[in-house]
Amino acid sequence: MFSYTVSVTTGSQEFAGTNDKVSLTLVGSERCSDRTLLDKSFFDRSRGSVVSVDVSVKEILGDIVLVKLEKEKLLFNDQWYCRCINVTTPSGERLQFPCYRWIANEQEVVLRDGKGRLPQDDDMKEFRRMELESRQRLFRWKEWRTGFPLSIDANTSTELPVDIQFETAKSVDFSLNFLEAIANLGLNGFMKLFQSSWTDVADFRKVFVKIKNTVSEHVMQNWNEDLMFGYQFLNGCNPVMISKCRNLPDNFAVTQEMVESSLDRGLTLQEELKAGNIYIADYAILEGVQANATDPDTQQYLAAPFCLLYKNSQNEILPIAIQLSRQTAAEVFLPSDGQYDWMLAKMWVKCSDFNVHQLVTHLLRTHLTSEVFAIAMYRQLSAVHPVYKLLIPHVRYTIAINTAAREKLISESGVFEKANGTGGIAVVQVIHKAMKTLTYKSMCFPESVKARGVDNKDELPHYYYRDDGMMVWENLLIHRYVCSSGMKNCPQNGEFPDLLKTREQLVEYLTVVIFTASAQHAAVNFGQFDWFAWVPNSPSTMRKPPPTQKGQVDMKYIMESLPDRGRASWHVGAVWALSQFQDGELFLGVYPDKYFTEQPVMEATTTFRKKLAEVTNIIKSRNEKLKLPYWYLSPDRIPNSVAI
Repeated sequence: MFSYTVSVTTGSQEFAGTNDKVSLTLVGSERCSDRTLLDKSFFDRSRGSVVSVDVSVKEILGDIVLVKLEKEKLLFNDQWYCRCINVTTPSGERLQFPCYRWIANEQEVVLRDGKGRLPQDDDMKEFRRMELESRQRLFRWKEWRTGFPLSIDANTSTELPVDIQFETAKSVDFSLNFLEAIANLGLNGFMKLFQSSWTDVADFRKVFVKIKNTVSEHVMQNWNEDLMFGYQFLNGCNPVMISKCRNLPDNFAVTQEMVESSLDRGLTLQEELKAGNIYIADYAILEGVQANATDPDTQQYLAAPFCLLYKNSQNEILPIAIQLSRQTAAEVFLPSDGQYDWMLAKMWVKCSDFNVHQLVTHLLRTHLTSEVFAIAMYRQLSAVHPVYKLLIPHVRYTIAINTAAREKLISESGVFEKANGTGGIAVVQVIHKAMKTLTYKSMCFPESVKARGVDNKDELPHYYYRDDGMMVWENLLIHRYVCSSGMKNCPQNGEFPDLLKTREQLVEYLTVVIFTASAQHAAVNFGQFDWFAWVPNSPSTMRKPPPTQKGQVDMKYIMESLPDRGRASWHVGAVWALSQFQDGELFLGVYPDKYFTEQPVMEATTTFRKKLAEVTNIIKSRNEKLKLPYWYLSPDRIPNSVAI
């Protein structure tokens, strides 16, 4: 008799054991073992429990190529999570079979050893084909809304394959989560006065909660200063709108005379444009979008403003002109205007910025694109493919969070429309427009900052989003820590590549996937409470039309424009809930599930972690010298995947 020792490691983050019967079969190149029942008394409810069993055979099985697990349902389906299986052969050879899957119903799971294999090098091509066909039946494409990126074919979270569902404590119901946040923040009383306006800007302190948050308190105290307004285009929650302005748009009616008093170098506007000191934030994407009309009792409005920004001689970014309409004869608001005119003009820009952030920067360009990558990975790559092993930590919970969002957040009558000016039909209209600019190169971080003309550190200092983003991008690229059908609505001239011919192209593509799911999402998600909690700084909607003339607004008009008590409460509760790290969050470079078993890959992972730690220390040292630290792209605060 010959004995094979099999060690089974059980346990997800929450569950380990099962009351059902689980049996195991070793499949060798020459013969198979008999089914061996794993004694259920071995299983307990702690993560990482190890069950060991000896499998005795009369003859050597040959090279162990597969391990089969089968679960027999007893009275009810008791799901079991298997982390990995180690097999020690009679000769002492130790083989690892990664699993990291739920076994449900009366399911058979077949595992291959942890060695990465490309299709052309795989001697089990038929098994590989069957695996992918099975996955393609589970992970089906669907166009949730016309013009959106394709998504998973599931209407509710419970319809998802069990392996990509949230575990119980991580399940998401946006309505309940936001209501719980509102209650925890003490905002319930204001919800009863839902459509009642505030009387003064200071009243928003009643829905602003101090939670030892340096940034949000600083915003509350300085939100109306032009310097704070300009700074947010660099390092706020939506740091992707600022672009170098070489030529003014034809329908932007700003003139030299209007901005002369704001220019401190003694140059004309044209000279400052030529010198590269003028920047612009253009919200053209909101032109013609129908504002949220889901509440018949509250009229809501949108604008598509231009905001001209100036880098002064102290390298500060300041607003110098705002035009709220696209018409060439439109009024241009200036810092020299009356207090309320300029205040309201900036509020309109920030309202537009907030809504573009939510739908384009955040939803489309991190959540929805990451889901496309995830589905393509599951459909096209075998579990032994090296790229599958590389990417799977970076798609964790992404399909689940997006399914929950489609079900409860951006759906008709969803939470999104309770507070935001782009609720209702505007969601679809904005995504349609944004898809026309979603190109592959626009998702390559260096290309995106270069295209906006903001890549030069000397020309535009203190742009920490760019600087930190480049450090993370380069480390992903250098250390190789680094499908197209889901992007069918993208512009033809910017298609995502469907063929990668060189190693360099593959590395760039995988870097895009990982950077988008980790760093880019972190940069535009986890600062939401910091920058949006003070409602006047980033109104989620406006209830009065944008002013068309100067000198006609007062504080009463401004308060009637800003979100009412109920919408302000929904807004603060939402940005609070969306900004929280999850229990058991896994940050960039932390991979507890060992999909790779080869020593060179494990060494590369260790080196990658060390490099990320160096980046973290660089950012920490810089932040210690800053009044307002920027930490969103510090690797120790970048989750691996889009999961909130």
